[in-house]
Amino acid sequence: MEHSWEVATIAHALGTIRNRCFDGTLDVNAVVVAALYHDCGEVITGDMPSPIKYHSPEITRAYKAVEKQAEHELLSLLPDALQQDFRGVLLHDEIPAEHLQIIKAADTLCAYIKCRSEVMAGNAEFSQAEKDVKARLERFDLPEVHYFLETFVPSYGLTLDELLK
Repeated sequence: MEHSWEVATIAHALGTIRNRCFDGTLDVNAVVVAALYHDCGEVITGDMPSPIKYHSPEITRAYKAVEKQAEHELLSLLPDALQQDFRGVLLHDEIPAEHLQIIKAADTLCAYIKCRSEVMAGNAEFSQAEKDVKARLERFDLPEVHYFLETFVPSYGLTLDELLK
């Protein structure tokens, strides 16, 4: 759940940056709520590492079908009175594409921040992943992602003393 909170907070920042700095009209609160639930299907499927999930188009398609089924299974577990309220956050097909794009960007930023912190801590195993994830981020056609990378990511590597100077 910690990961979902991190994605939600970064999605909140990205949405706010879009609205304040790039004349966006995004419903930031809706994005944040959807981000909180973005990986809930993993309760059923487990977490599939990205290099495996995206290894081939066939694996990606198959896994997305499993994820979709898991989302529907979770929704069906809720009382009938609550299902309509949760459809728009549990079922990715019902989340606006613009919101999914922000959530995906936030999720990718979280991966980059994690890789970066591992490399900074001396864990060279994350070096290639850091480069790969950074390249994915640079392909996002979202100015708010580049703004976040330039403005906020450097501070993730600072100590508390360095931040407060």
